[in-house]
Amino acid sequence: MGKPTIDPNLFGIIGIGRFGATLAQELLALGKDVIALDNSPEKLEKLKQKASRVYYINEITKDALAEAGIDNCGTVIVCIGKDVESNILATLNAKELGVPRVISKASSADHARVLQKLGAEVVFPEEDMGRRLAKMLCMHEALDWLPLCDDFSIVEIQVNGQFDGKTVLELDLRKKWGINIIALVHQGKATGMITPETVFRKGDQMVLAGTNKSLEAFQKA
Repeated sequence: MGKPTIDPNLFGIIGIGRFGATLAQELLALGKDVIALDNSPEKLEKLKQKASRVYYINEITKDALAEAGIDNCGTVIVCIGKDVESNILATLNAKELGVPRVISKASSADHARVLQKLGAEVVFPEEDMGRRLAKMLCMHEALDWLPLCDDFSIVEIQVNGQFDGKTVLELDLRKKWGINIIALVHQGKATGMITPETVFRKGDQMVLAGTNKSLEAFQKA
């Protein structure tokens, strides 16, 4: 039996609760192929018209995952929440099937350590969203906040009247604040082609990258 072919654009999602269903729908909307697995026919029914493949599985065995095509996925996300044993088993089997990237939802610090020992990346959806929302609330102009590590983030902010009509050169955020402008959204269209002559208009969105300290200081100025 040959080695399974890995498709980097094929995503496996094990566990179709609120987190898993939302993730599946967003990936599908972005044009990715999704294999959805759950032990609830009702939850799977909602994805049948959209997902590439939908499978009901009663037991999370390696054979069941392979039969569903999990071993062909470039990334598998284990979204099982309350059933820690099933979460760990799904993670272990996905890793043993040779999936290059396995991301698992953790419910506690101890659970996270076990998942990391198995070679999985760990997410805490509720905690991560809480931290993200807290940052957004503290930065009054922030529309979105994406932490890249403990002290460096990407933030999207609304251009206010103070910046209206100003150019990148005039604002000089890099020199004044150590912040880089990585994209600009104007009238719903985004561009990464930012030049010193680029002009900001009220209502635009700037996407900025920098240390958290710099971004917070900039917002308070």
